[in-house]
Amino acid sequence: MRSMTGPRIDVVYRLRVAPEQAAQRARLLAIEQSIEMPPEAVIDRRVLDDVLAGVERIERQADGTSLAHLRLAAETVCDDAGQLMNMLFGNCSLQADVELVDIEFPSSTAQAFGGPNLGIDGLRRLTAAFGRPLTCTALKPIGSTADHLAGLCRSFAQAGIDLIKDDHGWANQRSAPFPQRVAACQRAVREANAAAGHRAVYAPSLYGTHTQMQRQIELARSHGIAAFLVAPLVCGVATFSALRREHPDLAFIAHPALGGIARIAAPALLGKLFRLFGADAVIFPNHGGRFTYPAATCQDIARNNRAPWHGLRPALPVPAGGMSVERVPELKREYGADSMLLIGGSLLVARERLAERSRAFVEAVAAVGEATP
Repeated sequence: MRSMTGPRIDVVYRLRVAPEQAAQRARLLAIEQSIEMPPEAVIDRRVLDDVLAGVERIERQADGTSLAHLRLAAETVCDDAGQLMNMLFGNCSLQADVELVDIEFPSSTAQAFGGPNLGIDGLRRLTAAFGRPLTCTALKPIGSTADHLAGLCRSFAQAGIDLIKDDHGWANQRSAPFPQRVAACQRAVREANAAAGHRAVYAPSLYGTHTQMQRQIELARSHGIAAFLVAPLVCGVATFSALRREHPDLAFIAHPALGGIARIAAPALLGKLFRLFGADAVIFPNHGGRFTYPAATCQDIARNNRAPWHGLRPALPVPAGGMSVERVPELKREYGADSMLLIGGSLLVARERLAERSRAFVEAVAAVGEATP
């Protein structure tokens, strides 16, 4: 087994091949995800010693798969989020027998990316929500007018919901163009906060290119907005990472859209990589809702969001996807105080009783004795 002289990234892949083929498959994977050419054709000894990925070990699993532990040279990443994803899973994402299971970084790489701007403590200060899970809801449906969305914001903010975010499908639709939507929603939240003494935060959804997002952030800042929703896999992880670096005082809530298109284990993608690239809070599909994530997977995502990790700030896990007010006690027991509970459609279905239903959500989260660490 070779020993790299520089920092390395330790990566675990699941190989869906016959056990007797796993060692050879892992060697081919190491080549594919590093130098991508026959090693015998390489004339630079340093490339073979320090850049060519190595196979540390193979672990056979009870289900017939194998876990291949590989070492990648950190120098190949160049402190770029897109390049990191490329080296971790670029070519092998095209190979159906490989799944990216887990990653561990050297501290130098983790610190270079930086992680969340605000993290859990910063989000608590932003919303003045301490000692309990934060509450969150979403503005739906797409096709609504800016005035209608502002009315929803007013009701949610008056009820005391901490974070009111655009649905991730909002961009610049004719029914509610970004400039009008942001101005109307932020004004409604600001007025409701002033009247009720709350600190609700409105987070508009960013869309388009990096240049477009920069303009959207500048516009939103002019209205006093300090939090944004972004889908890192839609806009590109390099764009997301750049926005986080360029706006170190802002909070970014990461949406998991497109998170299921590649064979990357959710705890690695949503629990580690989104946090590494700068998510202050990470939305994920909770078990028992509209999606099929197992409970253990959801717990692993939350654990990776919050665990001590190379000095990066922890991110808030945000279980979502068809949650209801009735499930709040269960969610609090499962995820504890350092979480953000997102309920959208289950509030909106109340229609004329929206304000009452929203208050019930806030009261259920505030109830004492149901959250565990």
